[in-house]
Amino acid sequence: MADILLTAVINKFVEIAGNVLFQEGASLYWLKEDIDWLQREMRHIRAYIDDANAKATRGDLRVKNLIKDIQELAGDVEDLLDEFLPKIQQSNKCEGTICCLKTTCIPSRASFANEFAMEIEKIKKRVADIDRIKTTYNIIDTSLDDDFNMLQAKLLDQDSPYGAVSIVGMPGLGKTTLAKKLYRHIRDQFECSGLVYISQQPRVGEILLDIAKQVGLPEGERKDNLESNLRSLLKIKRYVILLDDIWDIEIWDDLKLVLPECDSKMGSRIIITSWNSDVGRYIGGDSSLHVLQPLDSENSFELFTKKICNFDNDDWANTSPDLVNIGRNIVGRCGGIPLAIVVTAGMLRARERTEHAWSRVLESMSHIIQDKCAKVLALSYNDLSYTLRPCFLYFGLYPEDHEILAFDLKNMWIAEKLIVVNDGNRREAEDLAEDVLNDLVSRNLIQVAERTYDGRISSCRIHDLLHSLCVDLAKESNFFHMKHNAFGDPNNVARVRRITFYSGNVMNAFICSNPKPKKLRALFCFTKDPCILSLMAHIGFKFLQVLVIVMPQNENQQLTTIPIKIGDMSCLRYLRLEGGISGELPSSIVKVKHLETLDVRKSSVTIPSGVCKSKQLRHLRDRGFRHAPSNMYSLPNNLQTLMWMHDKFFRPIFSHQLINLRKLGIIVVSNSTVRILSVSSPMMPNTLEVLKLRLAGLTSEQINLSSYQNIVKLHLCELQIDSTDSVAFPPNLVKLTLVDHPVDSQLLAVLKKLPKLRILKMDHCKYNERRWISLATPMVIAFPNLKFCIFNIHFCCLK
Repeated sequence: MADILLTAVINKFVEIAGNVLFQEGASLYWLKEDIDWLQREMRHIRAYIDDANAKATRGDLRVKNLIKDIQELAGDVEDLLDEFLPKIQQSNKCEGTICCLKTTCIPSRASFANEFAMEIEKIKKRVADIDRIKTTYNIIDTSLDDDFNMLQAKLLDQDSPYGAVSIVGMPGLGKTTLAKKLYRHIRDQFECSGLVYISQQPRVGEILLDIAKQVGLPEGERKDNLESNLRSLLKIKRYVILLDDIWDIEIWDDLKLVLPECDSKMGSRIIITSWNSDVGRYIGGDSSLHVLQPLDSENSFELFTKKICNFDNDDWANTSPDLVNIGRNIVGRCGGIPLAIVVTAGMLRARERTEHAWSRVLESMSHIIQDKCAKVLALSYNDLSYTLRPCFLYFGLYPEDHEILAFDLKNMWIAEKLIVVNDGNRREAEDLAEDVLNDLVSRNLIQVAERTYDGRISSCRIHDLLHSLCVDLAKESNFFHMKHNAFGDPNNVARVRRITFYSGNVMNAFICSNPKPKKLRALFCFTKDPCILSLMAHIGFKFLQVLVIVMPQNENQQLTTIPIKIGDMSCLRYLRLEGGISGELPSSIVKVKHLETLDVRKSSVTIPSGVCKSKQLRHLRDRGFRHAPSNMYSLPNNLQTLMWMHDKFFRPIFSHQLINLRKLGIIVVSNSTVRILSVSSPMMPNTLEVLKLRLAGLTSEQINLSSYQNIVKLHLCELQIDSTDSVAFPPNLVKLTLVDHPVDSQLLAVLKKLPKLRILKMDHCKYNERRWISLATPMVIAFPNLKFCIFNIHFCCLK
């Protein structure tokens, strides 16, 4: 009942907001502040009611009494509005007319307004009393919902003096979860916004560039005088920026030189998360701190049961009382840490729901709160199968907070034979790798960052706490080492099988101490130092199977000499070069007979033509914007990914060679290629699922892809045509991306008829029509099956 009354009251406030009596310049404008305060309080109280009702149904008498008080308050507020506002409005009509002669009969508008203001003061005291009761009698919910409502009000309050909100607390409490929820919920109410991950080894330049891109600083102003241009932009914008996982104050000292201090007049806000309260206090002062506490027993158990029951749709109420008690004891040992609870629930989902199975878990858990989360996480790792364990540890090779592509993970696992199948069927190996990744996600060990058009995992992250676990376990088992733990014991260095570096100097030290790393299987380099490649020229990696080098983009980068010795890596199966690396991959790479994945798409590296003859090659990802490899007439039939191929090397014969091709991208597409693709019988294999075409210019040929039944994702870029009916789409499209593509009502009508279209992206498209389309109704209504859409359309009215 209380929530119904509150909704009615809030609706009345919406109506009041449009009343001319309370608009700026009107005689009763001075009442607006009190009316706005009432509206905000009613909204906050309504947000609390939903959770309070749930508690009341569980028999909490304190909450029942509080709800009754709120219900009476809501009713009195509604009565107040219904009683006074009509009188004030009536007096307004009378003033200035003949009624003004009868002032002895009708009280003045000012009199009503004063009475109204006095009643509001009484309401304020009752609201304060409700808040006192919640605190005094411990009727406070420690769940994230209450934290969310409190912080949202703080961030959106224009009159609030707080420019920053610092969410702090021990690892695993859900700081990032809460901060992201807040950020996504409020960012549309600011002129610009940005979310960046800081982590333990921050690079100020990269962070500022990331912010600049998100807040809309033009590309030209990002290249020169980035700091000055970004500061100038943010000075005149009302912004909200989330800085996730700040470890120390030094990085803030650098960032605050560029980020204008949050001006309450502008209403800009900064949200930070940190495990260290001193960091939050340093950035925003004591008033900014919001310390997350562990969940209480009821909220802990509620989170636990939600994670258990959501998995198999079982009814927890039908579970035996003994098993429920064991579950409560397990949750109790998690110390109210959401991460520990979620991970434990994920582990139990993989076990039988029996008292014996759960009791064994209970017996294995630590009783010490300080070590509780680490113990639970380690226990979850021990519960993994031998197939899953190395795949999980692989996440530790990446830097903290790194967004990891599922494509990369799966192919690295396969390259190292962490995923194998008996009959050697590659397709089954990839399916198995995907199953492993989904298993790790379902156990809550890995977080999904983004999903593909068909719901599969596109990229993922690992929580810092779990990342630390990976590093510790990897060092203990000699699975991999990091820069800070690879040295010391010479015997240990000689046994290193995988290593990850963040500095060329550290790698130099490693090579000096271990000039012949015979056992090295995987080398990861995340560094800005180009010497990493020259160091590799003086060392042999006989058994190296995975090589990943990621460098920051450099506007003035020079050609990099990639060592010829790369051809001596006879066991190399996975090679990825990314970022500020340019030059040509040496022809010696053709000697690497087992190469399965070659990815230079995010670099300026060119590849020799001979690579395309490698029989084992399955994934070739190249930018293709410069000179594409010559002599591409013979491609391996194992090839599944080919991004990007230059149009001048595309031949019809490929349809017979590329019998396993699933993803194809072609640049500078000509009319001849359009004709090849547009014949009535598909010229490409029926395995093709993803097609990306970047056209060369004006196309006179119709692009007819209607015969490609299996293409579910299509990307058309820079298509210049006279009429939008020059494209016939694959009938089973799930995702369609149009870039620089003409749009009109005829095209929209065609797209509307695609029965399986779920995702539609139009970027920099031009709507050409002899009449304006109606913007009163959102365009997505025309596409009833769409679940996600992005429209960036320039509207042009033709006369």
